[in-house]
Formats: sequence, C-alpha cells, structure tokens
Amino acid sequence: MEREGIVDRTVHPVIPPKVEYSLSEYGRTLIPVAEVMCAWGENHNKRKYEESAS
Repeated sequence: MEREGIVDRTVHPVIPPKVEYSLSEYGRTLIPVAEVMCAWGENHNKRKYEESAS
C-alpha cells in the first residue's frame, strides 16, 4: 500500500526500531468506501441476528 501511495511510512531512528504508518492524502479518499462497507457489515450482522432469533 505504501508503494501505491495509500499509506505513508515514517521510520524513527530509535532503538528498538519504530515505524509508523498513516493514511496518505490519497489513502484518505478510501474512507467513504470503508464507511459504506462498515454499514453493510452492520446491516448484515443485524440481519443474521434477526434470522437466528426467529
């Protein structure tokens, strides 16, 4: 994902080694997609719960 520009990687020159990842500006364009997928998952779980309660 770093190579595709979706995440930024920051290396901190400390011991022990520390690397942080964050969404790039381009990666943040995926947030609406993730929100829709999350809503779908919540609806799916609700549906499955209602079916099992019947």
